[in-house]
Amino acid sequence: MYAVIETGGKQYRVKEGDVLYVEKLPGEKNSQIVIDRVLLINSEDGLQVGAPVLEKAVVACEVLEQFRGKKILVYKFKRRQKQRKRQGHRQHYTRLRVVEIAADGKLTGKKASKPAKAAVGFESAALEENAE
Repeated sequence: MYAVIETGGKQYRVKEGDVLYVEKLPGEKNSQIVIDRVLLINSEDGLQVGAPVLEKAVVACEVLEQFRGKKILVYKFKRRQKQRKRQGHRQHYTRLRVVEIAADGKLTGKKASKPAKAAVGFESAALEENAE
């Protein structure tokens, strides 16, 4: 069973146990977040597609970490005027683990047994740099 969810203006294909990195969402570490913007669910019952979202479908996620991504440098430069500016930016992200996908909106409250190995929606180089 998998679902396509929307958060932070982006779409993610997730299944139970997946770990994904999304734009910052409110929530403390180890708290649960319920995402109700579910665009599609593929289960044993078949494919359900929303128009644009499925009304009762929800995805329960556990917040694993709130962190900042890799620094991006921005240069502004005007030629022949000795005018230049350097600015940095670090985006805030939330690391989530998908605990449960419910097509009918009824969550059972179970916990995911272990995280998935592949991260969805984020560069692996930034993850390694953040771990240091």
